Amino acid sequence: MDNCSVLHLLLMIFIMPGWLGGDLIISRKQQEIRSSKASRGSHLRVRRGWIWSQIFVEEEDPTPRKIGQLKSDYDTGDFTTKYILSGEGAGEIFIIDEYTGDLHSLQSLDRELKPFYILQAQAINRRSKQPVEPESEFIIKVQDINDNAPEFINEPYISSIPEMCPTGTTVIQVTATDADDPLFGNNAKLIYSILQGEPYFSVEPKTGIIVTSWSNMDREAREVYLVVVQVKDMLGLNGGYSATTTVTISLMDVNDNGPTFQHNLYTFAISESAPAGTTVGRIMADDSDVGLNAKMNYSLEDLEESSTFTIQTDPDTQEGIVILDQPLDFESKRRYVIAVEAINENIDTRFLSAYEFQDRTTLKITVTNVDEPPIFSETSYSWKVLESAQIGTQVGTIYARDTDTTNNPIRYSISKSSDTRQIFRIDPSNGTVYVANRLDRETAAWYNLTVNAREIRDDQLSSSVSVLISVLDVNDNVPTLSQDYQPYVCEDTQAGELIELISATDADDPVDGHHFYFSMIPDKHINPNFTIRDNQDNTASILARRSTFTQHDRTHYYLPVVIRDSGSPILSSTTTLTIRVCVCQPTGHCPSAGVEAQALALDLNMQILLGLCVCLITLAELLC
Repeated sequence: MDNCSVLHLLLMIFIMPGWLGGDLIISRKQQEIRSSKASRGSHLRVRRGWIWSQIFVEEEDPTPRKIGQLKSDYDTGDFTTKYILSGEGAGEIFIIDEYTGDLHSLQSLDRELKPFYILQAQAINRRSKQPVEPESEFIIKVQDINDNAPEFINEPYISSIPEMCPTGTTVIQVTATDADDPLFGNNAKLIYSILQGEPYFSVEPKTGIIVTSWSNMDREAREVYLVVVQVKDMLGLNGGYSATTTVTISLMDVNDNGPTFQHNLYTFAISESAPAGTTVGRIMADDSDVGLNAKMNYSLEDLEESSTFTIQTDPDTQEGIVILDQPLDFESKRRYVIAVEAINENIDTRFLSAYEFQDRTTLKITVTNVDEPPIFSETSYSWKVLESAQIGTQVGTIYARDTDTTNNPIRYSISKSSDTRQIFRIDPSNGTVYVANRLDRETAAWYNLTVNAREIRDDQLSSSVSVLISVLDVNDNVPTLSQDYQPYVCEDTQAGELIELISATDADDPVDGHHFYFSMIPDKHINPNFTIRDNQDNTASILARRSTFTQHDRTHYYLPVVIRDSGSPILSSTTTLTIRVCVCQPTGHCPSAGVEAQALALDLNMQILLGLCVCLITLAELLC
């Protein structure tokens, strides 16, 4: 409504108070004129003006009906007064009986499109054609009914809260709107409730604020919650409309777990000839937390009052690396027993006491005689091999030698405990490692082998070395759809309308990331029903090619989707989507009734077959 209309409406309210209350309406100008006429002669009758009450029309009622009456108190009922209606909707939506002043509505109205109509009424004398009453404005107000369902806005709802947070912690607020009149009845008065997510979460019925209702939720036990919130109009009373939305709530990690060693004793061996800086071995304390909360520091407490070894924390794996710091002497000391402590970097005493953020274990390090064990050419080996490598492919060669003057020959072997599946084999004579079984990077991306080198003669002393083999990816997995899509098309779908947005996944791990391409199966005939548009972002849109689908014609459509990756060689797969035809709600949602209607689409032959089966079963029961 523009400013002029508003001003005009306000003037009507102040000038014609009877419009709101249904009382007699007398304009000030009429009173002055009629008072002046009355003063000239008592034979002139003072007329009081228009008579009408405020007029309401309920929306969505297509039945033509009388909605009110406009009448002048000058009208004596002899039909000499003619009533004329003009303004918004006059003659099309509203008509007036020119003899009685009865008002009628002719069409169904929609309050959400137009809440009221401003019209003008005039009464004239049929004989003289002169106005009996001056033209006056009045308003017909459209009365609301509950014909709109609430809708959630600002979807999707995603939030995160710290684990172990107290009950009553605010998570997120969901908001729904209703197009009905908020000032009339309960049509637009909304109530929120939880359909899924209790007893962990609850929602404030009037505000839609979701809060925690379960204390001590543990991320290590469950990280993500899907909470389904329902909103209903009519204050939740029967007969109203409702809508739902899903809120994804993730628990953020807090430091509520301390490090824990899995063993009370770790044993290592090191040659007395090993130089300072040699890695003796690695140990690790497990911590269920992640990120900064899982970071820890290791320290050594030498129970025999020496500082022969140090320990460092690997920043990537959080392992404790035990390192030789001083020279060893087999003849003077052959064994070291050392206490190791692991402690979190970041301690949060809200959840655990300070001493619970640390743990202790014991290291037993044995010094071997320098004259006996073989010495490897490297302290550790790191190789790479393609997962497509054939059995028998050479991966690398380990070299060890006996530093003794006898220079005994060396025999190599792989520790069974480090290669339980026997993926690799080693030539016992020259230390060459080969592929012995099929590799699959998606199953195991790396192998940490322990290779033993043993002298053949004398005391057959041996040493071992760690061999880390990284399996490199090749494109050996076809792309597939990322989920089991259940698309449907509404009967009133228009051409070009989005039916489903699909994406793909691939078990491979290309260096440049995944690039998927979507298309339809090449065919000389163009699919008349649907088409696929590749969005160039690893997703594709399923679009309707035509309008007006009906279950009467067909309940299902099948659409093959071809997905190609960008690897070498290029791999592809074809998946057929089943697109259901559904009788959708105005919001576009496919209700269960839309699915049930498909069951009625069984052809006559199937119904006859089912009927025969039932008869045979009944006959068998009677005979038995």
